[in-house]
Amino acid sequence: MRLHPNPPRLITVGLAVALLAAGAILALPLTPALELLDPLRDLAGNYGLRLDRELGYLCLFAGDVLLIAGSLLPGI
Repeated sequence: MRLHPNPPRLITVGLAVALLAAGAILALPLTPALELLDPLRDLAGNYGLRLDRELGYLCLFAGDVLLIAGSLLPGI
């Protein structure tokens, strides 16, 4: 059985890019860019999440996994 990569949907690519951008800002503490995540920090605070370096690395990993899944699984 061969895997035939499919182009991922635009929403999948957009979500993956957003995760990768937020992950890069959090994992590599870019002080000027941290202000861009203030609305996300307020939203995540309601659910008990802290935007820290560990969450940044998880966002980087999730963005990569989403791109891979979008290209291997049809319809994602």
